[in-house]
Parts: sequence; C-alpha cells; structure tokens
Amino acid sequence: MDKIKLGFAPTRRSIFSAPDAIKYRALTKDRLAELGISIIDIDDINKEGLLYDPAEIPAIIAKFKAAGVDGIFVPHCNFGTEYAVAELARELNLPVLVWGPRDEAPDSDGIRLRDSQCGLFATGKVLRRFRIPFTYLTNCRLTDPEFKRGMDIFLRVCNVVKTFKHIRILQISTRPYDFLTTMCNEGELLEKFNIQLAPIPMTELVEAMDEAESLAETKETLSYIKEKMELKCDESVAAKTAALKIAMKNLAAKYNCGAVAIQCWNALQSEIGIMPCGANALLTDEGIPVVCETDIHGAITSLLIQAAALGEKRIMFADWTVRHPDNENGELLQHCGPWPISLARTKPSLGKSVAFSHPGSVSAEAQHGELTLARFDGDNGEYSLLLGNAKGIDGPYTKGTYLWIEVKNWKRLEAKIVEGPYIHHCVAIHGDVTPVLYEACKYLGIKPDLYDNNDEEVKAFLRGE
Repeated sequence: MDKIKLGFAPTRRSIFSAPDAIKYRALTKDRLAELGISIIDIDDINKEGLLYDPAEIPAIIAKFKAAGVDGIFVPHCNFGTEYAVAELARELNLPVLVWGPRDEAPDSDGIRLRDSQCGLFATGKVLRRFRIPFTYLTNCRLTDPEFKRGMDIFLRVCNVVKTFKHIRILQISTRPYDFLTTMCNEGELLEKFNIQLAPIPMTELVEAMDEAESLAETKETLSYIKEKMELKCDESVAAKTAALKIAMKNLAAKYNCGAVAIQCWNALQSEIGIMPCGANALLTDEGIPVVCETDIHGAITSLLIQAAALGEKRIMFADWTVRHPDNENGELLQHCGPWPISLARTKPSLGKSVAFSHPGSVSAEAQHGELTLARFDGDNGEYSLLLGNAKGIDGPYTKGTYLWIEVKNWKRLEAKIVEGPYIHHCVAIHGDVTPVLYEACKYLGIKPDLYDNNDEEVKAFLRGE
C-alpha cells in the first residue's frame, strides 16, 4: 500500500474562540490517528499549533517541505484565516483539503464560538482568487461517515498527483511502424506535465536479458512460472520469459522508471524469438505496469489508475476489441497476455497468442467484479482522461488475457473512443476509483471525461451525499 503524508495546518481567526479552536485541533488530530493517517503538524510553530499568523507561514512551509508532505489538510477549527491558508497553499503547490467541523448551536446567551462553516466560504473564495485548486470535504462532524470517506478520497487524490508529477517511463524501442495510434509528443509531455521518457534500443534489452540469464532471481522466476502457469510451450520459452522479466525490472530500476512501454512486436521476435506478454504479466503483478505496442499514454494511464487504488490492486492493459454476441452493452477487453496472473479466474497458461505465431503469451480469463476503466490521451495539445465504470460478465472463451465487461451504454462509450482523443487501448482495475481520478484531474491540468456523462453523480459522491 502506498503511503501518503499530510501537512496538518488547522487554522483559526482571532475574533472567535481560540480555546475552542485548540480543542478542535486536538479532536481532529486524534481522529486522524484513529484512521491511521500520517500527518506532520505545526505544534512547534506556536503554542496553539494553529495557523493564523502570516509571519509564521515560512516556518510552516519549511517544515512541510523538509518532511516531504504530499498534500495539505486545513481544518477550520473556527472561522480560520483564509489569506494565510491561501499563501501557504500557493507556496507549497500541493493538493489542498479544506474542511471545518460542524458548528454547535448558539449557547443560551446567543454566543457562537466558531463559525467554522462560514470560514469555509471565505477560504473557498480566496483560494479561487489565488487560482489554487482545492478539494472540499463537506462541513460535518468528525465521527460522520462523510469525514472518513472524504479523507480516504483525498489521500488517494494526493497519491495520484504525487505519481503524476514524477512519472518516468522506460520506453523499449520505437512504436510499431503500423501503429500511428500510439504516437505521442515526448516534448509536450515533459513541458506540460513533467512526464519523462527513458528510451532505450532493443539491443540494450537483449544485452540485459543475457546478463539476467544466470541470476538467481531469474531462476526463481522460472520456478514461479512453472508453479503458477500451465506450460503450453517448451521450457526454454519459460526460461526466456523469466530472463526478460528480470531484464526489464533491472532496466526500470536503472533508469528510475515506474512503468515500461515495450515494442512487443515484431522486432522483439527477431531478437529473442518469443512474445513478451508473460514477462509483462509478471512485472505488472509486482506493481510495475508494462504496456504493449510502446503505448506511452497507456503507461501513464496505468500509473494513474494504480495510484488511485493506493497501489493495492493491479492493472489490466487492454484493447477494446469486439461487441458481446448477446449483450448490447457488452464488450470484450483483451490483450495478448500482459495481465497479472494474480487476477486470473483459473490457472493461466503460457503459450501462443491469438494473433502471433511466437510463444510467450498468457491465456486466462480475468476475475469478474466491479471495474474502473480509464484512458489518458490527447489530440493537438489537449489532454483528457476517459473514465467510467463497468462490471465483468460471462462471455465466450477466447485466447489471451481477457474479460467480457458490461457498461451502462456501450454506444455512447464507443462514440467517445472513436471521436477521440482516445484509441483502442484502455486500462482496467477492479473496484471504483472513478471519483478519485475525477477529483485528481483538477490538480493535473487535464479534463475528466466521464463516458456515462454522470458528472453530477460523481460530484454528489465527492460531496458525501
């Protein structure tokens, strides 16, 4: 599970009760501890442990930067000091969560101690003036389910943003000649998003495979393949698959990359004689997504969707392929065999794929269940993230790694894919991380594109409704 650390900057305003603000700072901190959320507080900045004096902002920034926080949580323990919140957020340039505990009724003398909710309105206005994107957790009590859900979503959003800001992709060889669909603009990805590629030639991969053949880790991987997969090929294919997996893993570490995009056909077969799908499946199962046909945007999508799941689930890089023969909203997700074998419904096999004569592909139907589907892509400098939900359903047998899925309205989704800016590739993951990715887009500078046109439904979920 990926770990996220929040900068905890509870705020107050002078005209409301300081003692009550201190009380709610402590209550909030205790609740975060109960939820297992890691924070860096500002207790040593002043005796109250609260943000209200702009003169103390540099010290808070220095502390949060030194601790490497991934986001900022700003509870409004009374009205709060909105301009201090905005200055802190502007300097840190991290996801910001704004929340305030629900106010008590006025006392018998008509006195109100906090007006936390009113302060949220002020902070929202000032953050907008500063052009600072922020996340709002609805005004609720610490024990309300909305608080726990909102914190969980924000942690995941922080993980997506953190991942996106540091993407490096190992690109093995060029894209396939025939696949103009997987073209990408490397310079634009760097300029717009700080996404970096580490391109290497096929010869470097082959050399890394030669070095990996004698490694103990490669022999352990071969044993793992023989235990977990049914071999429908010579053992030499399994041995090459193991060496390829270790070679890619070592190259990803060498170039500090979190994902791999490989030219899986045809030059690779001329060099090593196998399909890489089995190796891709094994490495993806370890949390390093490997995507096919040098699809850089597919690798970016894989990292985003995996981060939204806090690294607890594995991705499936797929083609949209054919309609379900009996279900009008059904579709086949499939690829030659790169899906993690941990997601297979039955024991997977290692053999030949549906479209190529070389061995090395995995065949297995994936586990059914609730799914999130996504695709990061762009045309003419405009980028968006296609998003939505699906569920696994029964369907005819086919080869490769595959899963028949059902969506609410296939024709609407099909039109979005064709009309763009998307291609025939997507990434799936079990569970629903659609709201997380939708919220994260505001920090990434890309447009969320819900294929079910259910923006208001997703926003309602994020509001805690």
